[in-house]
Amino acid sequence: MFSPSAHHFLLLWLCLPAFWASAWLGGYWREKRGILKDTRPEDFQFIIGATLTLLGLIVAFTFSMAVSRYDQRKNYEEQEANAIGTAYVRANLLPSADAAKVRALLSSYVTQRMLFYKADNDQQLQQVNDQITRLQHELWSAVAAIATVQPTPVMALVLAAVNDVLNSQGNTQAAFWNRIPVAAWILMIVISIFCNLLVGFGVRSRNVFLLLILPIVLSVSFFLIADIDSPRRGVIDVLPQNLARLAESLGRQ
Repeated sequence: MFSPSAHHFLLLWLCLPAFWASAWLGGYWREKRGILKDTRPEDFQFIIGATLTLLGLIVAFTFSMAVSRYDQRKNYEEQEANAIGTAYVRANLLPSADAAKVRALLSSYVTQRMLFYKADNDQQLQQVNDQITRLQHELWSAVAAIATVQPTPVMALVLAAVNDVLNSQGNTQAAFWNRIPVAAWILMIVISIFCNLLVGFGVRSRNVFLLLILPIVLSVSFFLIADIDSPRRGVIDVLPQNLARLAESLGRQ
């Protein structure tokens, strides 16, 4: 399904002219129709104030939703790096040959997880996910085979660490899929159009600068929300800082 969060630049360039056209149409309607005879100025100010307040609350709530999900992705990246680091240390509990194999798999796994955050197209992302799935299977098979032969409490620690590595990847993937619903975007855009219509109708002159203020503010706000809500392909990205630090540490070891 089309998600505005994944096309934030397109959202900016579509919303700005649409909102400005709505404000201009409101001013044009005022010039042609004039002030409604059965409506007092106080009534109109009450309606436009209530509508703008509703729009402000919805935009603020949506922005808060985007920021919380952005923080969640960053937290999961940190948890994933910690899980991989723990599994790497516990691999020392295995026999030397098996420990070397598991550590090599975890080092390759860290590299692929960093590429997951940096992938900027679907083809590259699919290749990275295929490699991650392969490494997960090999990693679990390596420790499960040893645990079957030696079902000891020490092996339980190793299995638990590898299991945390696999679970952390699933949590990260779920957080990347978690976006602002399309219905919320439609609601904000529709209310924004009506607000611009009312503002254009309320402005006494169709001054281009005055009619552009609200459309620019709303369009930039929507762009920022969509950019934060997009985990990749944006100005504000979730960088694998903890994974990069872990990869550097494993490289030194």
